[in-house]
Amino acid sequence: LQISGYLNLLANTIDNFTHGLAVAASFLVSRKVGFLTTMAILLHEIPHEVGDFAILLRAGFDRWSAAKMQLSTAVGGILGACFAICAQSPKGAGETVAWILPFTSGGFLYIALVNVVPDLLEEKNPWNSLQQILLLCMGITVMVLLALT
Repeated sequence: LQISGYLNLLANTIDNFTHGLAVAASFLVSRKVGFLTTMAILLHEIPHEVGDFAILLRAGFDRWSAAKMQLSTAVGGILGACFAICAQSPKGAGETVAWILPFTSGGFLYIALVNVVPDLLEEKNPWNSLQQILLLCMGITVMVLLALT
């Protein structure tokens, strides 16, 4: 088995930990924010997990062990949620959320931009770059609209 498979599992566990942090902290804010965060993370996770599964197959895992290993990384999400709940301040959820949500959202933005910006700079066709920028702006607009409702 290639080391890339194990590195991917470690990265996926850390990613799931931050997702657990974000979900738990969001529910500390309100049920609405919690459900919206959960839906956003679920929509992100579906293609992400499929891609990770393909990476594990390419690294030499068979289908069954790749599926078991992918499932085991979900423990990171549970640990992240438990950490967020245990880190809750006696003064209220506000102090906990004050650092968890900016930390997790900043991490998500960083990862997204690190993946998107280099592709935009290397793109030879300006129409493709414009489409990606428009879709990025559309995603931001959807988030703003959901936050206002």
